[in-house]
Amino acid sequence: MLKQQIAADLEKAFSRYGFAEPSVAQLKDACHVSLRTLYKYYASKEQMIAAALEHRHQRYIEFLLEDNQEVGTSSILAVFDKLGIWMRDFAPNGCMSSNAVAAFPENQEIREAVSRHKLNVMALLGEKSQQPQFATSLLLIHEGISNSWTVLGEQSVVTAKQLATTLLEGDAPQ
Repeated sequence: MLKQQIAADLEKAFSRYGFAEPSVAQLKDACHVSLRTLYKYYASKEQMIAAALEHRHQRYIEFLLEDNQEVGTSSILAVFDKLGIWMRDFAPNGCMSSNAVAAFPENQEIREAVSRHKLNVMALLGEKSQQPQFATSLLLIHEGISNSWTVLGEQSVVTAKQLATTLLEGDAPQ
């Protein structure tokens, strides 16, 4: 239980301060634990980042699926709407996973956490669309929203929904 709470607090700290800025001492304070307790569960800053990413992944998947029992195109459009809300409310500085890899490009543990996240999102998009052959394309559209959000904001969601509709239903964009 404490380990999960620490991961949740680490997620908040990294989301707020990024990956380069906070020292382990600052992370300890953000988690409201001793340095000994923090290191008991996560032996390095990189392990702390990986734990924060895993926690965020679980939160993100639950958020996307909340109130979305549909399948097909309407489900994908709802996922992209939820992604817009996520970006606005929880990720105004861009995708935390992408930012983590950019900050620690050589760290295998972080890269694996990010890969698991992206592949799970891709699988979810394939399942929710009921067209798994488009899962990779839908992931690319999804990533387009999160990567362009800081510049385009809500327009990235509008355009992504048009692209997804065209892909899944073969309709020309309006």
